[in-house]
Amino acid sequence: MTTAAVIGCGDVSVVHLAAIERLGIELVGVCDTDPARAGTGHVDHRDLLDELRPDVVHVCTPHDQHVPIAIDALERGVHVLLEKPVAHTVAEAERLAAAVKDHPAVKVGVCLQNRYNRTARAARMLLASGELGSVRGGSATVLWHRDREYYRARPWRGRTARSGGGVLINQAIHTLDLMEWLLGDVVELRGHAGRYGFGPEIDVEDTAHLLLEHAGGARSVLFATVTNVHDAPVSIEVVTERATVSIRGDLTVSYRDGRTEVVTERRTGPDGRAYWGASHELLIADFYRRLSEPAPFWLGVEEGTRSLRLIDQLYRQHT
Repeated sequence: MTTAAVIGCGDVSVVHLAAIERLGIELVGVCDTDPARAGTGHVDHRDLLDELRPDVVHVCTPHDQHVPIAIDALERGVHVLLEKPVAHTVAEAERLAAAVKDHPAVKVGVCLQNRYNRTARAARMLLASGELGSVRGGSATVLWHRDREYYRARPWRGRTARSGGGVLINQAIHTLDLMEWLLGDVVELRGHAGRYGFGPEIDVEDTAHLLLEHAGGARSVLFATVTNVHDAPVSIEVVTERATVSIRGDLTVSYRDGRTEVVTERRTGPDGRAYWGASHELLIADFYRRLSEPAPFWLGVEEGTRSLRLIDQLYRQHT
């Protein structure tokens, strides 16, 4: 039986642990640097790797720990499934990419699970088919709520040195990834990121807006904030010659001739947070299925770094 361990016992680890159990994978251990969260598990990930030798580790730690832990696992021949972002900086992501090349038999996956949403996949297939004509452009919004307690409870979230950034890297990265996945490679990016709802208790942005120019000539805009009064559903809209494709929970295709098609989406994952989506388990199951394949996992370090590079590009425009 394939064995797994989870490193980092924060909020998102609940999703990974539930998926491991439902998929029938043997959980051999957990690790957290906080003894209270680790319980009877390990507090040093290297001890866990050396003593338990799992087949796969799920890395659910603060962002700045992703790459060091992943490299330690790679060097021991342990497959790695990383929570997003792949790293807290592009330089760290590139360091991990180099390590992956040195260990080609070991797989690394990045949790960009929204690419497994049935709505996103249906939209991508429809747009790629040509049935809707050329893509003109699109828009997306991530209007979520994070209060001061969110940052007090996990101070690393509000510190660039550890998180790498704010709403873009921690909340909207999935939506930015989908915009490029649906509309094509981003060739130019302009925008702004700032702090409007919080004071000096954090040094990361709480709000950002981006203008994206895509390789095929389409233009899209993205607005993201954690200063909204509640967690609204993520909204994505793609406008084509013959229809408007909208994802807001479900997928709605509104044709110019008046026809409408709808694709429904699963609403929640195991912890009940609708805004997280419900596709973590689909990605995790796919990662385990592909362990025996010679090819790298399709959502590896390179794919995980795409959205990180875009975010870094925006940050550099304002430094």
